[in-house]
Amino acid sequence: MAWQSAMAIYFLFWALSVFFVLPFGVQTTDEAGIDRIPGQADSAPTHFNVGRVALLTTIVSAMLFGAFYANYVNGWVTAEMLDFVNARGR
Repeated sequence: MAWQSAMAIYFLFWALSVFFVLPFGVQTTDEAGIDRIPGQADSAPTHFNVGRVALLTTIVSAMLFGAFYANYVNGWVTAEMLDFVNARGR
């Protein structure tokens, strides 16, 4: 695999991992008992730490990419194994 392809796939894992990480450790304004600005939702986070989210996202995406790359190198799960449409005809 070319390094450009690996970087592109890692970026895709990173972008996907953001959505896994965002809900964890969030305290809402309703839970914290903080006064809200008019129009603000009860579920709005009180403090959003971009650095924490970026660090956790990088860790999660590195683990997912590591598993993907290990599978790519060792061939544990191949495309032929996942081809359920043509598997019935064999």
